[in-house]
Amino acid sequence: MESATLGTVLEPVEARAVTQAAPAKARAPWHCKAVVFAAMCILVGIVWDISWHETIGRDTFWTPAHICIQLGAIIGGSVCGWLVLKATFFGTDEQRASAVRVWGFRGPLGAWVTLWGALAMITSAPFDNWWHDAYGLDVKILSPPHSVLAAGMYFLVFGGLLQVLSVQNRSASEGGTAGRWLFVWAGGILLCMSSIMIMEKTFPNQQHAGEFYRTTMLVFPFYIFPIARAAKVPMPATTVAGIYVLLMGAAVWVLPLFPGQPKLAPIYNPVTHMVPPAFPMLMVLPALAIDGAMLLFGRGRSWWRDALAVLVGGTFFAAIFGVVQWHFSKFLLSDGAKNWFFVGGRHWPYYSRPDWFHTFWDVSEDPINVSAIAWAWGLALLASALGLALGNWMARVKR
Repeated sequence: MESATLGTVLEPVEARAVTQAAPAKARAPWHCKAVVFAAMCILVGIVWDISWHETIGRDTFWTPAHICIQLGAIIGGSVCGWLVLKATFFGTDEQRASAVRVWGFRGPLGAWVTLWGALAMITSAPFDNWWHDAYGLDVKILSPPHSVLAAGMYFLVFGGLLQVLSVQNRSASEGGTAGRWLFVWAGGILLCMSSIMIMEKTFPNQQHAGEFYRTTMLVFPFYIFPIARAAKVPMPATTVAGIYVLLMGAAVWVLPLFPGQPKLAPIYNPVTHMVPPAFPMLMVLPALAIDGAMLLFGRGRSWWRDALAVLVGGTFFAAIFGVVQWHFSKFLLSDGAKNWFFVGGRHWPYYSRPDWFHTFWDVSEDPINVSAIAWAWGLALLASALGLALGNWMARVKR
């Protein structure tokens, strides 16, 4: 009788303890959120800076967009610097054992990657200002200082991804859910950045030529497959593709709300608002193929299952993406897209000539034929295989 009463008393206490512990497992630590916020600052700053150049031109280094980008570097570098100092001088034995050692200092793997990216970004700022003063306003996108800046931004965002990833993986091994949605969000930021870096080869006008499909198939599966493999959420590939559409779509819809006009000549397209990017590519539908392949063949169960996931997922991703964008690009160049939602024809900068806004480019010089399709398919399989290999490594990261 007494033991039954004691059991009745203890059961609610144990249940309350489990209930109180569960929320802690579902939350990522503050430093992960801070680094992902820094990554968002960088993404917003990049899109804003491109719009500034296309609307106003380069008038000074101290534009709000540049400040937003460097703010991301400062936040990410400061947070990760603190993590390294804490693990080195004030960390517990367990924290030091799980940290990565560099030059006598200890810290999480992602913190080291973010620190390198922040240092590269901050270093590139005065170099970029000098470059423009010496060689002109906008010589080319991938000038040496821009290349250093781009590498730094990628490393900072990828470092933040690794920090959230380690939290997700450790939590999952204990039955928790901490960091899983934050990890997918960070993957969406990285996917957006990859689309920005190939922006000059992915205008709607280029989507009936071979180079567009070769470029996109080499890039997008490489960024989506690792998230599909390592994430602990349902339908991760579709989710990360949806985040890309949402974030880039927000830029499309928000930027034209603000007035702007050119300050540099020549002006062939007199814009009166901040120029948005082109409407994002519809990657949600092809991403379903990657999720389907992962569900069909499992995640990291054997090499031959991975090979089948690459073959099926990569092939159907390429096929669905090609069909969708071929027809969607025709719509984006039509009069039906000339509205606030699809911003048809409103994404061109002030220095562009309007006479070729609504025509396809390089259709005769680089047509879509058997050779072009074969190249795009082969590159999609290569990128998928490399992405899945990276994802298999990421699924084991806990440091």
